[in-house]
Amino acid sequence: MKPVPLIFEMSSPGRRAYSLPRLDVPEVKPEDVLPADAIRQREPALPEVSEIDVVRHFTSLARENHGVDVGFYPLGSCTMKYNPKVCEAVSRMVGFTSIHPLQPEETVQGALRLMYELQQYLCEIGGVSAVSLQPAAGAHGEVTGLRIIQAYHRSRGEERTKVIIPDSAHGTNPASAGMLGMKVVEVKSDSRGGVDVDELSRLVDEQTAGLMLTNPNTLGLFDENISQIAEIVHSKGGLLYYDGANANAILGIVRPGDSGFDVVHFNLHKTFGTPHGGGGPGSGPVGVVEKLVRFLPVPTVAYDGEKYYLDYDRPDSIGPVKSFYGNFLVLVKAYAYIRALGPDGLKAVSENAVLNANYVMKKLSGTYELPFQRYCKHEFVIQPLRIRKETGVRTLDIAKRLIDYGIHPPTIYFPLIVEEALMVEPTETESLETLDQFVEAMLAIAREAETDSQTVKSAPHSTPVGRLDEVAAARRPVLRYVPQSDR
Repeated sequence: MKPVPLIFEMSSPGRRAYSLPRLDVPEVKPEDVLPADAIRQREPALPEVSEIDVVRHFTSLARENHGVDVGFYPLGSCTMKYNPKVCEAVSRMVGFTSIHPLQPEETVQGALRLMYELQQYLCEIGGVSAVSLQPAAGAHGEVTGLRIIQAYHRSRGEERTKVIIPDSAHGTNPASAGMLGMKVVEVKSDSRGGVDVDELSRLVDEQTAGLMLTNPNTLGLFDENISQIAEIVHSKGGLLYYDGANANAILGIVRPGDSGFDVVHFNLHKTFGTPHGGGGPGSGPVGVVEKLVRFLPVPTVAYDGEKYYLDYDRPDSIGPVKSFYGNFLVLVKAYAYIRALGPDGLKAVSENAVLNANYVMKKLSGTYELPFQRYCKHEFVIQPLRIRKETGVRTLDIAKRLIDYGIHPPTIYFPLIVEEALMVEPTETESLETLDQFVEAMLAIAREAETDSQTVKSAPHSTPVGRLDEVAAARRPVLRYVPQSDR
């Protein structure tokens, strides 16, 4: 397969894809509005191509991409869960796309009602008292939640700085705490893959602001000791923060607030009907228990029985964390997803996600090692330790070889506490046939490692570009095209 040429390589002088109409306003010269050192001395070397060449170029590039609409994408709800097209259609309705956040409240009662009701739904799903829809992503929700925790302790005359985070946590957890000047203390996992409660008991003290926890965690395991964990943290006056990255496993089954969590963030762009690939847009609403409601960002959307309005009268609030009210169209998609499925449908999402993950895990467990011999939730981690020892084939090689089977690689080398980790999250929407195809591909690669390891080590073979030097690409990226005349 030949690589798609750069559009610069297709350039031919004089070709045009579109001609602008004749200028019908006074011309402004660059030197009239820009400083001399900001003005080009020559025109930019832009490609000159016809319209049909532009269309074919970008269509060809799009066909090289792999996405959830193309094939199996076992990165799951963390990155590319399939979402119903009806959610996309609803978010494109003109009544949502053509409004402006500065309109008078009486002209956007429908939008305010949607946000108010979404707040109520998330309160019910999370077992919390109130929710802010402002945060724009999961990590943004983390920062918001931690600021609320800080505000709570300061209101009590305490300046607590220590945040305890499991060694299996998402990297954004310590990063968010560090951003706020908090001290990160790591707690180890026990032999079952959960928080080591004995070590936690030793770490928690009167300086502990809180514990950040994902449950189920990044190993795909539900912490069996969550009630004891909450008791340990609360006994010293700390708060429990719930990272909602893995909520796809617990909808309608477990509510974080009922488990002892004080602050809960939701990833609408993972769990509730909004694609996450490509970096966004996202949405990370934060919910809190009653004693923390007064610290939520302003404004929140309220209802007085007759009209919906924006509540700015919150003197103890941490203030706004994003302009206006969050990524509104993401909220629309999540609202549509929740309304379409209802309570029973949301519960079925999690039940099927957990069933699918355990089915695939069981099928692969005879060939790949399981670091923890437990039922998983929505995702699981396996290791090719025997394969590596006998053939030299590593997790990265297996991931690259999956591309040749038409399957996007799952997450690899994470969580960091698992050697040669390969994390699989099939989600709830994949059919039995698709799951079996993935299992067979993984088993076939294991057989190839034993009989023809070089084929696996040099994969992929079906792509325009083969194995890249990823370290060099990260450290010495080529970010712009340099014309031949300038080289």
